[in-house]
Amino acid sequence: MTSISRANLPPTGEAVGFKAHDHSSCVHTAIETAEKRCAEEGLRFTPVRRKALEILLQEHRAIGAYEMLDRLRDAGFGSQPPVAYRALDFLVDHGFAHKIEKLNAFIACAHPGATHSPAFMICRVCDSVAEAQSAPTRGALGDAARAAGFQIERTVVEAEGICPACAEKADA
Repeated sequence: MTSISRANLPPTGEAVGFKAHDHSSCVHTAIETAEKRCAEEGLRFTPVRRKALEILLQEHRAIGAYEMLDRLRDAGFGSQPPVAYRALDFLVDHGFAHKIEKLNAFIACAHPGATHSPAFMICRVCDSVAEAQSAPTRGALGDAARAAGFQIERTVVEAEGICPACAEKADA
């Protein structure tokens, strides 16, 4: 991976999504990071791919492919499902977004350009998603894999619960 300025991005390991932060700076920095990385690696960051990333960055919740398609259509990028799927596949393949398996939806990566194993905390009330780090080769899973002679290449860690904002509303 290339070296990327992360001045306005959260530190690796810090959960993102449930905390108040400068969202405008978050979006701007992520787009700049994607543009720079695509230029450095010779990747085509097309207008539809850029818009798809902007849409994912607008909220800290997962967005399904058909919602993405609707938003891309509203932005003038066509209405055929391959438009959304190709853009989302590019973003996931290059680490700018992640697929949330439980929701069959996508979210912008909080640590673009960083090699990491994300863990997702999904609010069952509002569907907001926070991204944190996990260590799949450590702990019980890592121990079990080593005992079986298995080499972990990829994990998806997803936890469902209630985010701080929804918990506060429930307590009120």
